[in-house]
Amino acid sequence: MKQELLFFFSALGAFNGILVGTYFIFFTKPKHLSNTLLGALFIALSVRVGKSVFFYFYDSIADAYIQFGLFACWLIGPFLFYYVRSAVAPNSRLAKEATLIILLLAMIAVGINLLFSWSAYPNLWAHIIQVIYLQWLGFVVMSGVVLYRTRLNWFVNSKNRPFKVWVLSIFFGNLIICTAFNTGNYTSYIVGALSFSFVFYTLVLLLLFYKRRDELIFLETQKYKSNKLDSLLAESISKQLEEVITTDELYLNSNLSLQKVAQLLKVSTLKISQTLNEYLGTNFNDYINSFRIDAAKEMILHNDSYTFEAIAMECGFNSKSTFYAAFKKHTGMTPSRFKKGETKK
Repeated sequence: MKQELLFFFSALGAFNGILVGTYFIFFTKPKHLSNTLLGALFIALSVRVGKSVFFYFYDSIADAYIQFGLFACWLIGPFLFYYVRSAVAPNSRLAKEATLIILLLAMIAVGINLLFSWSAYPNLWAHIIQVIYLQWLGFVVMSGVVLYRTRLNWFVNSKNRPFKVWVLSIFFGNLIICTAFNTGNYTSYIVGALSFSFVFYTLVLLLLFYKRRDELIFLETQKYKSNKLDSLLAESISKQLEEVITTDELYLNSNLSLQKVAQLLKVSTLKISQTLNEYLGTNFNDYINSFRIDAAKEMILHNDSYTFEAIAMECGFNSKSTFYAAFKKHTGMTPSRFKKGETKK
């Protein structure tokens, strides 16, 4: 029974990885090189892991599938490296460079696979696999170097915290998987597949449960570079947004999301985010919190019977700590100091 569960969990991760990879390549909007590379990374990892899973449990699988899995392994490192570069420091030449390098490695992999089949040269492939894993590890290290060198732009200066979590999760997830495969001879062959399933489902949960997915997978400073919003349209969206937020007091809803507001306005989440970023100089979370803080200030001044925690809940905050952080960000002082300062006047 344990073997069946192990196979199911490992194989399901590989299968779902292909589905998610396809989604990133073809269906994410706006189209961006980083999404295409991330989708390709998921698919390459899934094919490689799928080969390991079936070979571990059913070693009689066709040689062609084993060769295909080993071919995919050549491309995991490059997909990760160019995903990281396109996500944190994109430039106009990157797509051509990525295409050239990935095609070159793919041609080398195809040539080796055709000239030296896995079944005919098992001893040789023992060494080739070591080369593939070292190449993969090399690209992981280079990805880490890129993250370190560009940290001021995307990590220190950027206020988009979800994006930082996402990119670091992708990087460290791949580091874990790569390490698992490189140390498989000392642990167990299936460890790499299990590591992928664990990392994959962690990333999927992060993607599914985070409300503002645009912030999760795009660096804010690069988000709308090639798709500027017309000022008249931005002004119109801004007025509609303020009206629907204030009239219906939507900000009091602690579960309010960008998607819900977009559905009410019948405007895409992208255009609302652009309006907030380019036209109003803020983001969705801070924009909604500004209304909540205004409401909280009124309650602090005119409702002495309410505790600060009660005020936070009444005004749409999920917790007292979130309320305190937002209040200080918007007013420059804590709720206690605000109350003392205002009541003296």
